[in-house]
Amino acid sequence: MIAMPKLTPEFWMARALTLARRGLYTTDPNPRVGCVLVKNRRLVGEGFHARAGEPHAEIHALNDAGSAAKGATAYVTLEPCSHQGRTGPCSQALIDAGVKRVVAAMQDPNPLVGGRGFAMLRKAGVEVECGLLEDEARALNPGFISRMSRSRPFVRLKMATSLDGRTAMRSGESQWITGSAARTEVQRLRARSSAVISGIESIIFDNSRLTVRADQLQLEDAEDIARRQPLRVVVDTQLRLPLAAACLREPGRTLVATCSRDGERRKRLEAAGAEILVLPSGHDGRVDLEALLAHLAKEEDANEVLLETGATLAGAMLDADLIDEIQLFMAPTLLGGEARPLFALPGVERMAQQRALDIEDIRAVGRDWRITARPLSTGVRRRAKVP
Repeated sequence: MIAMPKLTPEFWMARALTLARRGLYTTDPNPRVGCVLVKNRRLVGEGFHARAGEPHAEIHALNDAGSAAKGATAYVTLEPCSHQGRTGPCSQALIDAGVKRVVAAMQDPNPLVGGRGFAMLRKAGVEVECGLLEDEARALNPGFISRMSRSRPFVRLKMATSLDGRTAMRSGESQWITGSAARTEVQRLRARSSAVISGIESIIFDNSRLTVRADQLQLEDAEDIARRQPLRVVVDTQLRLPLAAACLREPGRTLVATCSRDGERRKRLEAAGAEILVLPSGHDGRVDLEALLAHLAKEEDANEVLLETGATLAGAMLDADLIDEIQLFMAPTLLGGEARPLFALPGVERMAQQRALDIEDIRAVGRDWRITARPLSTGVRRRAKVP
């Protein structure tokens, strides 16, 4: 006999989290949220948030339940909203439907609104609990949490490397180190991101498009997912981006972050399709990456940012403690000592200066290995500037 699952609160919240994951690639800039309505230990309605501007998870669940929502318990992965945006407040919708109890995985991380949804519910006599499977809920929305609590996106670095830690030949040639399965995973990382950042050297050597390509996602709704292209960001201090760069001809936007005041070059790039963002510079005239991340959070509502670049920009971001997660795809191949390294880390000359990582996951992806790691902070914040 097949054992039936115990219909515990954890079971229902896990179902809500599963629903929320269905919006992994489409909800940006909103968080991924799922909701289930349970009455007399039976599921009476469920839903998830799919796109910004469309109904939230609670509304879909209420519509699914109809009159059965009265007296039900709502399990939702994020505190129901209490404000009028492009959609109405979900807390009021739950109250109007007669829901008697709300169990949320976590409070809204937005300090301006967090807790108000709960207060609205409690004032109306609805029982409220918070914290069930909170770690799982937070893991689903690292970018939204980061933008709301730190005023910057969650930065995920993706790199492909040989077994001897090399990312490209000395000439810059790098296609392809890893296999097709790893490249599919990279496409999915792009698809879930608000923006993809690369350095000018990588663009010049690889002529990268930095786009989500439906034919490589290998997902059922790939065409729909690829309609939302992440913002392409090129860090280019001296405005060296070629006018014929592939990223300028692709659907979506390309933002060039620079310190250059070259008006003529700027006009030519804008005519070619680029948007130019002039950022502050330090005494060495290099782009301030913290200012870039702050801009992406505030002006572009960027939640998750994928960093796809070479050793210089990767090293500068790591040196400044601006990388939250590393996705390293390692191929069973050797490129030799003359090939390009993973990171250029200035000032690292002794073992005491090494950068430690916390390995969170290692798994096979086709013939390659995918290592997920979290950089451990040095405790010393540096102003991040790169060429």
